[in-house]
Amino acid sequence: METKVTKMMMSPMKMNRGSEKDEEENDKRPEEEDKKKEEGSQQEKGRLMLADGLAEKGPKPLSFVAGQRVSNGLPSTAPQSPTETTGTPGAGSQDTASGSGGGGAGGTNAVPAGGLRTLVVQQMSLERPRETWSKKMDFLLSVIGYAVDLGNVWRFPYICYQNGGGAFLLPYMLMAVFGGVPLFYMELALGQFHRSGCISIWKHICPIFKGIGFAICIIALYIAFYYNTIMAWSLYYLLSCFRPTLPWASCSNSWNTANCKVYTYTDRNVSWSNSSTSPAEEFYTRQVLQVHLSPGLHQLGSVSWQLALCLLFIFTIVYFSIWKGVKTSGKVVWVTATFPYLVLLVLLVRGCTLPGAWRGVVFYLQPDWQKLLSTTVWVDAAAQIFFSLGPGFGVLLAFASYNPFHNNCYKDALLTSSVNCLTSFLSGFVIFTVLGYMAEMRQQDVSAVAKDAGPSLLFIIYAEAIANMPASTFFAVIFFLMLIMLGLDSTFAGLEGVITAMIDEFPQLLAKRRKLFVFGLVCVCYLGALSTLTYGGAYVVKLFEEYATGPAVITVVLLEVIAVSWFYGTDRFCRDVQLMLGIYPGWFWRVCWVAICPCFLLFIIISFLAFPPEVRLFDYQYPAWTNVLGYCIGVSSFICVPTYMVYYLCRAKGSFKQRLLKSITPVPSSEGHRDYIVTNAV
Repeated sequence: METKVTKMMMSPMKMNRGSEKDEEENDKRPEEEDKKKEEGSQQEKGRLMLADGLAEKGPKPLSFVAGQRVSNGLPSTAPQSPTETTGTPGAGSQDTASGSGGGGAGGTNAVPAGGLRTLVVQQMSLERPRETWSKKMDFLLSVIGYAVDLGNVWRFPYICYQNGGGAFLLPYMLMAVFGGVPLFYMELALGQFHRSGCISIWKHICPIFKGIGFAICIIALYIAFYYNTIMAWSLYYLLSCFRPTLPWASCSNSWNTANCKVYTYTDRNVSWSNSSTSPAEEFYTRQVLQVHLSPGLHQLGSVSWQLALCLLFIFTIVYFSIWKGVKTSGKVVWVTATFPYLVLLVLLVRGCTLPGAWRGVVFYLQPDWQKLLSTTVWVDAAAQIFFSLGPGFGVLLAFASYNPFHNNCYKDALLTSSVNCLTSFLSGFVIFTVLGYMAEMRQQDVSAVAKDAGPSLLFIIYAEAIANMPASTFFAVIFFLMLIMLGLDSTFAGLEGVITAMIDEFPQLLAKRRKLFVFGLVCVCYLGALSTLTYGGAYVVKLFEEYATGPAVITVVLLEVIAVSWFYGTDRFCRDVQLMLGIYPGWFWRVCWVAICPCFLLFIIISFLAFPPEVRLFDYQYPAWTNVLGYCIGVSSFICVPTYMVYYLCRAKGSFKQRLLKSITPVPSSEGHRDYIVTNAV
């Protein structure tokens, strides 16, 4: 760090020796000269800012402490030293003029005789300035696009009706208020204050927990291995729409079997049996996934070249959207984050006009209050709100780190989390109006139609319903285009979390090679996803979904909350928030961060361990050895946390007590909000 000051700053001794002759010369300086020098000094890196709020109030003692703001809106975090503060006793009046100078430019401003001014000297870092969002809306849309993903469309509606319908909204809202939103707010505030990714930020919080950042990056890679494959499926469906008739609308295709039967609302002669399959189901399983060619995880089979090309196209879009940073991705999300809402509204209007739509809505929202006595409902509500808002994946830290220091992240957290929850609720109507239509068409109960949770609900049930609608091609195109958009902005966010973390941790190596690094990262993700493109790739996707991102990421977030609330300290964190926003977080937020959020996360972890999910896909029951493989995948990311703790303690110098004390002592941040020194001069 170097402090750039201008020639107008004199030593305290010279100021005290100022004569009346010098003061008269200052008064006679032409204003034109001041303006020219002020304009020239604005182009310099250093800035000398003059506080102009003291003129009206008259001279008074100045004592700035950490967390206080000066009149130009910049925070003062460095106290005055005796050599920085000088003044002439009995100074009569103060000047309201402000000036700037820097970097040896020598810019000065006229000072009336005996006038007292506050000089704020900014220390400029030799490091490259941090990138920021072009607009506030770019940030909001990026966060909304990250939080609102494919899971909002299929998982929330299914979880809702499975756990009591309208009654499920009560535990869902309670878990959101006391668990999800406080975690969401905490991560935005941390990222914005320390302006660092999920790895380097820990040296400013609790250095020994730095392994959390590496664990988050590994989890993000696992997600990239399977999440983008779902978009490749959607792209395959989208390309298949451009035919005279939708390929999953009939049973006359080469991939269809004898069990395939077409059901329409007007044809009552066809009866549905347990062995019957719809053309949409066979198109999904036998043409897109081709799972019938793989006996299971022990023999995945060859890579589907069609899906490989689709995924290559998806990753190409991802690369050119994030290769230059948030300046480019912030523009892309204007399309990827807003288009799904337009499609959801169109599909909602269309769904409400279908025969039997009311049956699906009643089934979706009819409250079953007895379900609230079950622990499973509360576990599902906690897990759903956690994975929906997405704290702990490093994305919120990365996005918030590109915000201006005084951005109101509190309002941002409330706004974006509310939009996310309302989107989930809205998507339930979109899905269940169509499921009611399917039940009416098949003459079945809604529960029999909506028996699948996961992608099958979209790629089979919803696709079949669209195929039986008038203008089916149009609705199919916008629906699968919506799925691609929902997945893209979430992928942008996930990879940006990794990129920001790595560049902040290794700036000299990667900062000037961002495009090359992003290209390498995208290539690694594509190669890692090849196993999901095989004939048994759907089994791999399910395995990653259940084990790679479940208990591991929740455990990581639990350690994150403990590190921030108990080691870094809630009071210190609240003072940081006050420095940014000018408000001290209330008791509700403090209690949530200290006690409720850790209990909330611990509750989910214990429930996962006590009641492990039964992994099953189609007719394939996962063997016991796959459970061991899944837990190894989950532990492979979490193991970074204890490994780094041991590494840090062994690498540090001094006695064990000294090393332990150093490991939990945060390193002061050197970002711009800490680089202002307040001084007084005549």
